[in-house]
Amino acid sequence: MKKMLALLLTTGSLFSNSHASDYPIVLVHGFQPAQLATRPNRFEVEQDGSHYWQDYWLPKASARIDWPSHERITGRIVSDYAWPVLQQLSRQGTCQNGCIFITHSTGDLVMRYLLDNQALWLENAGLEPLNIVATLDFAGAGGGSELGDLAINVATGSSWIDAALRFAVSLWLGETPSPANLGVLNDLRVNTARQLAAFPDARIPRIRMVAASNDYFGTTGLFLPGTDDGVVASHSSCGASTVAAFNSCSGQVGFDGKLSAQSKAVTSFMPYHYPMLMSDNYSHNGILTDRQRGQVTLARASVNLTDQTDYGFGSDDISAGWWIFRSTYRVVRGSDQFSMSELVYQELLD
Repeated sequence: MKKMLALLLTTGSLFSNSHASDYPIVLVHGFQPAQLATRPNRFEVEQDGSHYWQDYWLPKASARIDWPSHERITGRIVSDYAWPVLQQLSRQGTCQNGCIFITHSTGDLVMRYLLDNQALWLENAGLEPLNIVATLDFAGAGGGSELGDLAINVATGSSWIDAALRFAVSLWLGETPSPANLGVLNDLRVNTARQLAAFPDARIPRIRMVAASNDYFGTTGLFLPGTDDGVVASHSSCGASTVAAFNSCSGQVGFDGKLSAQSKAVTSFMPYHYPMLMSDNYSHNGILTDRQRGQVTLARASVNLTDQTDYGFGSDDISAGWWIFRSTYRVVRGSDQFSMSELVYQELLD
């Protein structure tokens, strides 16, 4: 009875009518390292999920998919946590006129698996598939993270592990991982992540918001190829189809907004992945907050959602410097005043 009551409390609290955008918003959070050790129960998973989004997105959402990091995506994360929410979204008609899923970090990978399967699962259950018009993916880890591979190596005690790597992993996870508590870290390994629903049939645009600053004193970036946000490399956050040391999601503009040819930019993307906002002022975790951290640039100006609604941002090209040192920077309008999350939400209201 207690388990059933917890389920009812969890599912019921996910849904509300408090959203202002044209589309109901559904949140899918990212990896929560502390859960590897705490192994939370269902009620605690819901509490952690609420806390995850509280800085900005929580009151703007109609629903959340809260999932535990000590489990695997194709196991209990989907069967026990995502599937009940998908059913309720369908039964309530939340996405009947279209809805937007917002993901962060590993939520990007969870969402890719759900997009590839939700229509079939719901049809087989006699329910209407969800009409998802797009996902907005912040610091997406859909391409995996090399830190996931390294954390597992540290946990399993590989002989070549050095002190610098152990320190970097402990900064990210908060502690040295135990081989008994690896959970979704297994799914975050680069090769594993890229094999999970790599070519989904659903033609739903995955619009990417990409950061390139580091909260860990640059320590974790030593183990990530190319430009990174402290947790995932740009091959993952940009949505690249291959793994390489990329320095931008665009061949024409850098993470700092400078208009110039990028010699190591991503040129091939996973299906329906569209990097849009980029900034070297935001980090993996900072990208979700309501704090304006610096100007933002554009990798792509707009994308059509599945209902053909245009979603995009205006920008200005601003020159700075003198003579041969003069450079031009592409700056998203309003990014000198608003956080990246606020920019994304404001555009949903337009």
